[in-house]
Amino acid sequence: MSKVALVTGGTRGIGAAISLALKEAGYAVAATYAGNDTAAAEFKEATGIEVYKWDVGDFDACAEGVARVTKDLGEVAVLVNNAGITRDTGFSRMTKDMWDAVLDTNLTSNFNMCKATFDSMKAAKFGRIVCISSINGQKGQIGQVNYSAAKAGTIGFVKALAQEGARHGITVNAVAPGYIATEMVKAVPEDILAKIVKGIPVGRLGEAEEIADAVAYLVSDKASFITGSTLTINGGQYLTS
Repeated sequence: MSKVALVTGGTRGIGAAISLALKEAGYAVAATYAGNDTAAAEFKEATGIEVYKWDVGDFDACAEGVARVTKDLGEVAVLVNNAGITRDTGFSRMTKDMWDAVLDTNLTSNFNMCKATFDSMKAAKFGRIVCISSINGQKGQIGQVNYSAAKAGTIGFVKALAQEGARHGITVNAVAPGYIATEMVKAVPEDILAKIVKGIPVGRLGEAEEIADAVAYLVSDKASFITGSTLTINGGQYLTS
């Protein structure tokens, strides 16, 4: 029987690529989404991957959602916390609602989803957790105080939980992508996008599949000695710039 992998925000962009990579690796994949029913239905039809709708920032919704996945597919052995949003603006204009929305979806969701799956992983003496951070959680970014804080917090969350999971056969790692050729990045005005690419030493945006391949490795048996780590995939961008 295939191990079950759950990918939050798993029907679009980087999340969709991760879901597909894990399916190709032999996992029974469940992909969550928050609001785009049409995109989720199209993704399910195209890939055969089961999709589930809930708000990962809602503790009770995560518990109920994981229970549905477990009933349908089995206990979750692999969790990829990928769901994320942005509410970008300068700090002076940033509202409490903009802060809360980003922290709930990008950071608190890690807690919510791990609380819903960690104990069953402990009982099974096996688990793989990967949380998607960001280059901007490592170096900060103008207009993203909320996002950068959440993604930096994700790295701290991973380092601490990894120490608790290690003796139970659970690894916990982070992946910090740089600028990836997703719909969101491609929608950036051409002149700004050109400046972004110019700042990437390899001279191009990353591909979602490159992030997905890294996640597939981290959840594999080949990576069983890697835990508490952050894998930076950013084309060589300096983290101090």
